[in-house]
Amino acid sequence: MRGTTSGAGAGGATGRHWRAGFLRGGIELRHLLRNPKEMSGHLTNVVVALLLVVYVGGEVADTATPMSHLVLAGFAAYLLFQIGLVNLPQMLVTEREEGTLLRLRATPGGIPAYLIANGLLVVTVAVGTLGLLLLAAAVVADGPLPRGAEGWLTLLWVTALGLLAVVPLGAAIGAVLPNPREALALIMLPTMGLLVTSGAVFPITSLPAVVQQVASAFPLKWMAQGLRAALLPDAARVAEPAGSWELPMVALVLTGWAILGFLLAIPLLRRAARRESGSRVSARLHKAARSGAVPA
Repeated sequence: MRGTTSGAGAGGATGRHWRAGFLRGGIELRHLLRNPKEMSGHLTNVVVALLLVVYVGGEVADTATPMSHLVLAGFAAYLLFQIGLVNLPQMLVTEREEGTLLRLRATPGGIPAYLIANGLLVVTVAVGTLGLLLLAAAVVADGPLPRGAEGWLTLLWVTALGLLAVVPLGAAIGAVLPNPREALALIMLPTMGLLVTSGAVFPITSLPAVVQQVASAFPLKWMAQGLRAALLPDAARVAEPAGSWELPMVALVLTGWAILGFLLAIPLLRRAARRESGSRVSARLHKAARSGAVPA
């Protein structure tokens, strides 16, 4: 009876965490939609992608596939990657500086619910941005859309698994970054490096073999390859390093990164919350006010 009660209590607590996370996530999403500055940032990324698609000419080597379609698929993967691995850590570091983690430490189940809420927010923004980009590219620049049920299914699972790979990892990174002012600098350089080396903006086969091998260890390369499989005709796979889409490997690598992210995210967020104190939060806010980062 004690075991049954304990199991029911654990299940009830998990259910409460999810409900609290979804409620908080809905509130955060409404705040985002009412914030023109933040919304303009996401729309700017879509506009940049469209300009790239319009500007790029020619065809992928040995295929009749427009190079612009390959660039669109790769940049779509990069936007998903960026939202999870750049935007989310910045948001987490900012809220930690403002004392959010300190308040969560005193709330039962606060950290899991907080992670669920921010994950929901990031996933919603990422999927909305991806949908807007593909629709706008199809209308403005004759961009590619999935062909048939198989293409849509591939787009769905690659997007879902890609976000599962980067959102928990972004949360783990956000838990250890020092402050919002340094967060962008520390994340953007490696992220831009991966954009160049992962075949997101041009065929990865044009890069040296050692660069291809390094890029293959990170999720962006496989996210881009999976989205190309969903959006490009099957003949375009000859431009891939293995001459195929390697969808089982796409699933395997992204699943591995998803597991690693989940194993790191909650412990690191709990550790960051334990290290918080009222005096530390007050000191940070006072320092930010003196530097003009926030109103005094």
